[in-house]
Amino acid sequence: MALVAENITVRAGSRLILDGVSLKLAPGELVFLLGPNGAGKTTLLRTLAGLIPASGRVLWKDSDLATMKPRERSRLMAYIPQGHVAHWPITAREVVAIGRFPHASSLSRLSPADADAVERALIAADAQHLADRIVTELSGGERARVMLARALAVEAPVLLADEPIAALDPEHQIGMAQLMRQLAHEGRAVLAVVHDLTLASRFGDRVVVLNGGRLVADGEPLRTLTPDLLQQVFGIKAEILASGSSKALVPWSLSSDAADRFG
Repeated sequence: MALVAENITVRAGSRLILDGVSLKLAPGELVFLLGPNGAGKTTLLRTLAGLIPASGRVLWKDSDLATMKPRERSRLMAYIPQGHVAHWPITAREVVAIGRFPHASSLSRLSPADADAVERALIAADAQHLADRIVTELSGGERARVMLARALAVEAPVLLADEPIAALDPEHQIGMAQLMRQLAHEGRAVLAVVHDLTLASRFGDRVVVLNGGRLVADGEPLRTLTPDLLQQVFGIKAEILASGSSKALVPWSLSSDAADRFG
């Protein structure tokens, strides 16, 4: 049982954004999607969520997601978009409750079970104290935790998150990474776009690297993020930090080519 993308290709006019990307996302795995700006990471996530038309197939349990009804697909996948934008002056709890809509008819109120799921999600995202505040008045980091809680409230087997740690302080960045790993190891399939190579190498089970719309690497973080790949894709050199039995990659300096570009 896995989410499988086969030969995903996306064009915007004459511009090729994704070029034949194939990958598998299995329950129990936290996979970080990496790549430089413009590599196609957000496009891939939105394609997997069924938000962008593409050639190729996305399968779950051998069923093509293109044939699923929208409500069925929304119960399968929870999606956290980039930016954590809030448009309506409603409470954070009401925002999180939107995550339960795939489980209810359009005319029904939230059930006690739905309300319990909302509270569990708020607690898991460390957002319970924000529940009664107006979401448009929250900081970017606070909204990020509310949007995570909304996704968790879906209780979907697949979680797709686009830069979920971008607006968070260091405490909540680490907390978010730990939570995503916990969710994965409890049985969800989790794919998250990040730019932080240290957190990706510290907490990820796998990393998938895009560059120029193509998948260029896929595997265990420290084996995959080699010096050659870091130089070619990111223009950097890195060091390995060890603490006890844990290791993480720390970006350290620009490669010679990148240093020339920056003067």
